[in-house]
Amino acid sequence: MKLKIRSAQIGIVFSLASVALGVAATEFTGSAPPPAEPMSLWYRQPAKQWVEALPIGNGRLGAMIFGGVSEERLQLNEDTLWAGAPYDPVNPDAKAALPEVRRLVFDGKYKDAASLISSNVLARPVRQMPYQTVGSLFLSFPETTNVENYRRDLNLDTAVASVSYVANGVKFTREVFSSPMDQVIVMRLTADRKSAISFTAGMNSPLPATVETESSDTLVLRGVNGNAYGVKGALKFQARVKVVATGGKISASANSLSVTNADSVTLFIAAATSYRNFRDVSADPETIAKKQIAAVSRKNFDKLLKAHSAEHQRLFQRASLDLGATDAMKLPTDERINQFPDANDPQFATLYFQYGRYLLISSSRPGTQPAGLQGIWNESTNPPWGGKYTININTEMNYWPAEPCNLAECVEPLIAMVNDLTETGARTAKAMYGARGWVTHHNTDLWRATAPIDGPNSGMWPTGGAWLCKHLWDHYEFCGDKNFLAKAYPAMKGAAEFFLDTLVEEPKHKWLVTNPSLSPENQHPFGTPVCAGPTMDQQIIRDLFSNCIRAGEILGVDAEFRKQLEATRARLAPTQIGKAGQLQEWLEDWDAQAKDQKHRHISHLYGLYPSAQITLRDTPELAQAAKVTLNTRGDITTGWAIAWRINCWARLHDGDRTLGIIKHLFSPSRTYPNMFDAHPPFQIDGNFGGASGIAEMLLQSNAGEIELLPALPKEWPSGSVKGLRARGGFEVSLAWKDGKLTEATIQSLNGNPCKVRYGEKVAEVKIAAGKTKSVAKQLIP
Repeated sequence: MKLKIRSAQIGIVFSLASVALGVAATEFTGSAPPPAEPMSLWYRQPAKQWVEALPIGNGRLGAMIFGGVSEERLQLNEDTLWAGAPYDPVNPDAKAALPEVRRLVFDGKYKDAASLISSNVLARPVRQMPYQTVGSLFLSFPETTNVENYRRDLNLDTAVASVSYVANGVKFTREVFSSPMDQVIVMRLTADRKSAISFTAGMNSPLPATVETESSDTLVLRGVNGNAYGVKGALKFQARVKVVATGGKISASANSLSVTNADSVTLFIAAATSYRNFRDVSADPETIAKKQIAAVSRKNFDKLLKAHSAEHQRLFQRASLDLGATDAMKLPTDERINQFPDANDPQFATLYFQYGRYLLISSSRPGTQPAGLQGIWNESTNPPWGGKYTININTEMNYWPAEPCNLAECVEPLIAMVNDLTETGARTAKAMYGARGWVTHHNTDLWRATAPIDGPNSGMWPTGGAWLCKHLWDHYEFCGDKNFLAKAYPAMKGAAEFFLDTLVEEPKHKWLVTNPSLSPENQHPFGTPVCAGPTMDQQIIRDLFSNCIRAGEILGVDAEFRKQLEATRARLAPTQIGKAGQLQEWLEDWDAQAKDQKHRHISHLYGLYPSAQITLRDTPELAQAAKVTLNTRGDITTGWAIAWRINCWARLHDGDRTLGIIKHLFSPSRTYPNMFDAHPPFQIDGNFGGASGIAEMLLQSNAGEIELLPALPKEWPSGSVKGLRARGGFEVSLAWKDGKLTEATIQSLNGNPCKVRYGEKVAEVKIAAGKTKSVAKQLIP
């Protein structure tokens, strides 16, 4: 049977159902107890808003689970469903205009330079393509007016979202997960009374789509992606839902499937697009989705669940954190968030840390796309900032916890994207700058666009690709795999070649600087961010050159190229201290005159974090200047910017100040009920930056040594952490009591020697590869 209806019509049907059968019509009584697993988010009512729903994902296929009683909604995402098609946005007038732009900048005519950038340099189109939603699956249940002991939860350890409640004397349970092993979402509905499960299933999508039923047990949504900014959509997509019931009956109507009087029901949900890579959209989503459904529908639910959770736990259970427990953790998660500013709830920091790790596992796995501004979760066809990859901080922040929090595999999609960008970025480097190598500006998308977008005040920033290359080097530093370094080195070298060709001599000090550029999104006193040689650029390029030099030495290649990098690095503008004692943001000391003294970006503190160019012991004057800047900018800002400040203060070893800022991040104004970070609106980078900051408080390895408990706050007097990673190929576990280290064990992955620091005590340690050694006695006075 094939019954077809437009998705827009389905949307009307099920939107009306949502109103008629929504949670407002149901009375909730009783108090469900907390789930047995402490690493769980849980609630005593369904989600009414998207930021109350719970996320599941296998890196590629994601869903937001609302948990309604009269109507369940699963909002669906597939990570290659974006607007548009392969396109090359380089402005053909840019190359001819750039010399004049540079002249205007060096002449101090910054607004004129910005105007010329707007008219002749920016990408065409001036926007990039947005990430889009597949749509939603709705299950409409018979109306009930009274529900007892309702609980909705997300178990971070098993990666399963659950709903349970009692209605009319029957206990109903739903379990949902997105399997990385079988590449489908699986949902099981059970009841403790036979023949108790009845519902109607339908789908909708805000994109051009149709819905068909195939036979009596399968619902199919077929659609195409959207057009955007003059780029016509070229992707096809499909989502399929197969319903398998034990007992009862399944029937199909024009726009839905109905289940009547079943004992239990399992739904298998697959989604795919025609995307192969940023050049090729010729895949067949129907073949892919059918194959996934066919393979999984032959399997037993319990085996599917076991395989899913085992694969999730292979990553998730590598690291654990214990900061103590109080009665506050017995409260539902939304209540904990609302009460957190005044509560004693150290376990919430543990939950936030592990939720960040859960989200990274769920949104970024080998073979998937990288995590975007919202991870893989988005209900819109044009989300805030397009849901893209914003690489002047946000994409990088997404991956800050990956290496130290023992999720190195999750970086693979980012590495793969960098390799893609070397191709599209090489076209931009040549056509726009006449340069070798490759370049990316402050954003990219599924199609790996690399030209400057949005406007001169944000887009004219050429160091995005160089910053991404730091993640390649970081991955090598943590794993020590020379084979990986050999594969990563060409991307690093290409990024460095671009700057060898495009750095220009500034007239005052004869330093080599970027021009045009900007200190991301922050306006200097002359009416625009456009400038030459902002501090952040110099720091990023210094890291890039230094890492390329070291990589060439390790690999034994490019001796002459290394000499060129060394000579050019010596001429980069230094990081400067301004007259107010602050870390200077620009070549000139403009900081005190800048319009926004509380600006969210702290770009010139890249040298403090994530870089290691500024440290308390090696560069104390610069570290003090960084403190001055942080105090001027303040602690309360957007969610992700709070997270950056957390990591910076941890690097400055001020645990109490760091925890104070963490409390701002955990507050209801910056954390939604489902614990998503609030910019606002939702951006996932704050979740990842917060998790990274907590790890940074307990372990640092950026300054050539492994430092234990460098920023431990007084409010975490006793605790333990297991499975954090350190540069050099080490895994570290710690315990402390009354604010003092009690246990410290280090496992060596590669057999390298290491220097371990606790306070002023330093120990030289040698551990054979694969062996673990306790170092506490060498460090505890």
